[in-house]
Amino acid sequence: MNNVEIYTSPFCGFCHAATRLLKSKGISFSEVDVAREPKRRQEMLSRANGRHTVPQIFIGETHIGGCDELYALERSGKLDPLLAT
Repeated sequence: MNNVEIYTSPFCGFCHAATRLLKSKGISFSEVDVAREPKRRQEMLSRANGRHTVPQIFIGETHIGGCDELYALERSGKLDPLLAT
């Protein structure tokens, strides 16, 4: 199973929704709070091709985008195969 990493901030409803979906599927993930670790924001910007909003979600080395993209993958049935590769 691929590692999942998500960049978040504490007062972001989309971040909470994304992590809630992952937790409901039993997916373990590492979370980087860019509010507590502001130096990691530049890392996120670089990895996410300049996208500056949170959440930014990575499955393995693949940048899938934010909460909307995560839920779109789930609805289309593509999230589980992506997690399994």
